[in-house]
Amino acid sequence: MVLTQGFQFLALGVQAAFELANGLKGEDFYTLSISSVEGGPIISSSGFAVPTVKLGEVGPVDTLLLLAGLVPPPQQAEETLAILRDLAKQSRRVAGLCTGSFLLGQMGLLDGRRATTHWSYAHEMRKAFPNVRVEDDRIFINEGPVWTSAGLTAGLDLAVALIEKDLGRNVAGAIARRLVMHHRRGGGQSQHSELLQLAPSSDRIQKALIHAKSHLSNTLTVDELAEVAALSPRQFSRAFRSETGQTPAKAVEQMRLEAARLMLEETRHPMDRIAQETGFTDLRRMREAFMRQYGQPPQTIRRLARVA
Repeated sequence: MVLTQGFQFLALGVQAAFELANGLKGEDFYTLSISSVEGGPIISSSGFAVPTVKLGEVGPVDTLLLLAGLVPPPQQAEETLAILRDLAKQSRRVAGLCTGSFLLGQMGLLDGRRATTHWSYAHEMRKAFPNVRVEDDRIFINEGPVWTSAGLTAGLDLAVALIEKDLGRNVAGAIARRLVMHHRRGGGQSQHSELLQLAPSSDRIQKALIHAKSHLSNTLTVDELAEVAALSPRQFSRAFRSETGQTPAKAVEQMRLEAARLMLEETRHPMDRIAQETGFTDLRRMREAFMRQYGQPPQTIRRLARVA
């Protein structure tokens, strides 16, 4: 585990998953170390210091976990990035937890790959790394030897997934139970609520969104939503875009996607029924929307959720 100055202390909690794996195996399958580029005490965002070993003094590394803080780390010195790149090349896999994914971006390891981070910094990540396909609606993403996770507790989901790769699903499930995780979350699960993300400022637009969320099987035209908001269609469209940054049609599609994805992950309903109940009308339209948003068809999202 590599720390940077100002790291978030909760990120260190991922060590518990590997410690539990050792206990279940009855041997030290994993050997843990806490390192930093400079070595010595590293100060967390809450002010606590953690002793670290200098990276150059660490032996062979199998898994490199990059931990950062509540906000994205600043651009690192080229000398630091060179050390991290060299270590990543020697490792079997490397992961950026939460804003630690920004370090992977600075190292150039995310170019041409999909990645995630805390949803509130997804826009900043897209701007900083235009060659990265940022998916802000994922708990974690595995792209070959490179892993990234969403914010804070999602790091535990990633750690358990790494252990599953090494020791199998039964061990990973036992660790999740020991950690009192409500359920093991697959990488494809949603980070946040679309309705919460839209966060309109007026009661009228909020009322229209709640109506849409509760009536996804309706056509949900601008006229219907404007009537709920007690505005003319033109006034409603203008106010909606001003308050949410999206068109009503785009917001409705996002809510349909969120609802459909939840049904895929948590029910065994047939695909065509899910498409009907969430307002996509037919499976073809739902598939096209999933491909635009997630780069994967609904069947793949369901399969990933079942595996997790």
